[in-house]
Amino acid sequence: MNKNPPKPHPHGNSVADTGTALASDGALQKYLHAATSDSTRRAYRSAIRQFEKWGGRLPTDGHVLVRYLLDRAEAVNPRTLELHLTAIGQWHRYQRIVDPVTDPLVRKTMDGIRRLHGRPKRKARALRLEQIAAMTRYLRAQPDSKKKQRDLALLLAGFFGAFRRSELVAIRVEDLAWEEEGLLVHLPRSKTDQRGQGITRALPFGDPLVCPAAALRQWLDAAGITEGPVFRAVNRWDQVQPRHLSPGSVNELLKKLGAACGLEFAGELSSHSFRRGLSTSAAREKVDFELIKKQGGWKSDATVWEYIEEGQQLTENATDPLMEKVAHLMNESNNGVDP
Repeated sequence: MNKNPPKPHPHGNSVADTGTALASDGALQKYLHAATSDSTRRAYRSAIRQFEKWGGRLPTDGHVLVRYLLDRAEAVNPRTLELHLTAIGQWHRYQRIVDPVTDPLVRKTMDGIRRLHGRPKRKARALRLEQIAAMTRYLRAQPDSKKKQRDLALLLAGFFGAFRRSELVAIRVEDLAWEEEGLLVHLPRSKTDQRGQGITRALPFGDPLVCPAAALRQWLDAAGITEGPVFRAVNRWDQVQPRHLSPGSVNELLKKLGAACGLEFAGELSSHSFRRGLSTSAAREKVDFELIKKQGGWKSDATVWEYIEEGQQLTENATDPLMEKVAHLMNESNNGVDP
C-alpha cells in the first residue's frame, strides 16, 4: 500500500486543469522553446503569416487548406507549400486541436501539386580546389588589414572544415583547442546535433599559404581576440566589432570573392558551397569515404555518397572505356585493319 499518496494538484485533478497548469509552467515553456531551433521557429512564423495574409485563420480545417493550396499552387514552390502545411499542422497539434493537414484530401491535393509543379531543388555551386586557390591568391594580394585577415581565415576554415554558416559564426575562442598537429574546433551544437552532444572538426596544420589553422591564429592575433566570438564584424575603418558576424555575411563574402575572381557563377555561391566543395573535391582526389564523412560531420551515409557521386560523375564514368574502345576500332579501320 502506498504510504505517501500524491498530494492533490493545486489547480484541480481534471485533465483539463492539468493541461492548463502545464501550459502556464515557466520551466515547461523553456524546454518546449528549446526543442525547436530558432531558424525553424522563424520559418514556421513566416509560413503562418503568409497563410493569414492570404485570408486564412487559425484554427482552420481541411476545406480551407485545399482552397489555399489551389490558389497558391502555380505561384509558390511545392516545397514552400509543404513547409506551410507543416507549420499549420504543428500549430494545431501544440494547441491540442485536430490537425487538418492530415485530411486525405489535403494530402492528395499536395501530392498532385508536387507532381505537376515540382522543380529540382536549386543547389549552391560547389567550390573546386582551383577556385579556392584563386580566392586565396586574391585575398593575399590585397593591402594588409584586419578585414583581409578575417576573410582569409573564414574562407580557408569554412572550406577545409566543411562548416555551415551558422556553425562558422557561432565559433568562440573557448571552442578552440590548439594541438601540436593543428586545431580542434568544438561545436557545442549544429544542425544535425540538436541534442547538444557536440561535435569536433579537425584542421591540421598544412602549407602556410592555405592552412586554415594558421590563418585563424593570424586573424585572432591581428584582431586581439582572446575570448568570445571568433568571426566578428569589421567596420569601414577596419575596426573589429564585439558582435559576431551575421550568417548572411558569409554568403555575401563568397559572392564578392567569386565576382572579384571572375567566376561566372559567383551569384550561385553560398555558404553551402563550402560543404559541397570540400566533399566533391575530396571525392575527385579519391579521399576515403569515412574521412569525408567525418570531416563534414555528416550523419547519413547516403548524403556523403551523393556528394561523392557528384564529384566523380565525370571522372568515374561508364562511357570512358566505351569511348576508348570505339576510338580503337576507328583507328584500326583507318589503318586498313579489319576489326
